[in-house]
Amino acid sequence: MTDLAASIESMEQLAVAWRATVLDRDADADVRDLPGIAVRWADSRFAFWNAVTLTDVGTDATLLRRRLTQTAAIMRAKKHPGFLWVFEDLLEDGARSGLEETAEQAGLQYAFPGTGMAGDLLPVPDPVHPDLTFVRVTTDEQLQAYADINSRGYGFPLDEGRDGLVGSALWKNEMHAYLALRGDLPVACAGAIAADGRLFVVLVATEPEWQRRGYGEAVTRKALYEGHRATGLTRATLHSTVAGAPVYPRIGFRPNSPICFFGLKS
Repeated sequence: MTDLAASIESMEQLAVAWRATVLDRDADADVRDLPGIAVRWADSRFAFWNAVTLTDVGTDATLLRRRLTQTAAIMRAKKHPGFLWVFEDLLEDGARSGLEETAEQAGLQYAFPGTGMAGDLLPVPDPVHPDLTFVRVTTDEQLQAYADINSRGYGFPLDEGRDGLVGSALWKNEMHAYLALRGDLPVACAGAIAADGRLFVVLVATEPEWQRRGYGEAVTRKALYEGHRATGLTRATLHSTVAGAPVYPRIGFRPNSPICFFGLKS
């Protein structure tokens, strides 16, 4: 797969997987596919479930300006904040070099970076970590623990993470969502779901006081191991934060497009 093809795949995986997650949260969620723009917006208090991404390939500076203006208008019409995901490799060089300035002019502000990753890496061995046991999320109590780890890991208020996950049928049934337990204490979590012939990894997080011990990597491996056993899929994809970027290549993921996240200007 060429670098560009992997970057297109990464954008398309977001569109496919986020459609399922936001419709799970709200059956009337905004999941429009507009020219050059995919809206995946549950209007949840959990900001990750409110997403827009640009879908054109080879976007030049003029088209980028138009798309960002359209996107900002979509985001301003919503009740709750969310993020625009821009896969940089889908932009022409001129558009990429002026991305932040063009976004500012459209009423958007840079939030944080990420990286798309993928690999034909499955199956992986069933992971073993001396500190941990693993349990699949099947109850609302476990799902709340999963939500709370994500909230603390990513800096959201606890009630926002719970609004995004607690009560979800998808996460308790179709998602291969796992908690890593240190004794009885949930310390890390990861999920994986089938998405257009790939296993898509989502919402990996570790409690801040238990980071840098290999817990996030171990529970990600568990979600991949069990997801492969259930689906037979051999290719996996994910979108990594800066913190996760050194971890996933150890599992077999290869980076593709850098991702810029933007929110509306305050």
